Amino acid sequence: MFFIICVVLLLCYFYMRPTVTVTRSPSCLVGKTAVVTGANSGIGYQTALNLASRGCKIIMADLTDMEKSKLDIIEFTNNPNIFAKHLDLSSLKSVREFASEIWKSEDKLDILINNAGIGASEKNRTADGLHPVMQINYFGHFLLTHLLMGLLKKSAAGRIVFMSSVFAFTNNLSLKKLNFDREKPNCFDRQFVYGNSKLSMIMAADTFAEKLKGTGVTVNSVHPGLVKTPIFTKTYAVYQNVFFQMFIWLSQCVFGRDPWEGSQGLVHAAVSRELKNETGKFFGDYAPRRKPLKAYNKQLCKDIWNASEIYVGLTPEERL
Repeated sequence: MFFIICVVLLLCYFYMRPTVTVTRSPSCLVGKTAVVTGANSGIGYQTALNLASRGCKIIMADLTDMEKSKLDIIEFTNNPNIFAKHLDLSSLKSVREFASEIWKSEDKLDILINNAGIGASEKNRTADGLHPVMQINYFGHFLLTHLLMGLLKKSAAGRIVFMSSVFAFTNNLSLKKLNFDREKPNCFDRQFVYGNSKLSMIMAADTFAEKLKGTGVTVNSVHPGLVKTPIFTKTYAVYQNVFFQMFIWLSQCVFGRDPWEGSQGLVHAAVSRELKNETGKFFGDYAPRRKPLKAYNKQLCKDIWNASEIYVGLTPEERL
């Protein structure tokens, strides 16, 4: 049986791999500035590298030391305008400090890539009282986008891209479960939390898009497909479930893309001239895709948005 499964997966591999697409947008980004979260590795690093190769000023935002990654991008692209700034999305205080630094150093912001994320967490709460997966993947980006909105509006055509996932379809999101709380979550609970965070990103992108109509700022969400990044290795360590690990490993072998391939959708959404006026869309391989059903529930989206404002501590002046 195992042999048959391997043969089927191998056939699927050779059938599906050629479908990977690459952005062909020739857009030059000289004079533009981009913030990329989770830029030290994986999709975030490849996205920063691609934007830098187009002449864009890059502000790499991550929790870990980015000095080597920064120097590598400078060397590969011959673009000296690459800067690394500390950002811990699991801390609302860190998000505010990061945004404050950006306001001091930049006159405008052209591109915001909300990419950073984790797959699972051993802890159930951060110091802010939020679930770590929800805070890093969603709440932190929700707050960051609000705090940088003034700079994005100063751009001639600001773009915000939220990283989502096909796992957004595996969710049990409700207002009550927005900030998941269970002392001993199982692997299914953790999967739902991850899916909830990615669905929340789609909802946030759609609501931002609606609220920002007429400002020149566009907002879209993207799913990159299944990408082989460190997020899976770290998730394995938390789940400690052999069958789950084997399933994900086999799926990666068959359908997995490398980080460079996975970054192409984010880059396309951020730079393509064809998408200049597109907003509130959910893209996969450059084409608008059907969203999870709950993303079309306007009342739920409104409730999630209002609750999120409270969870991240937005002041009346910071709200849109």
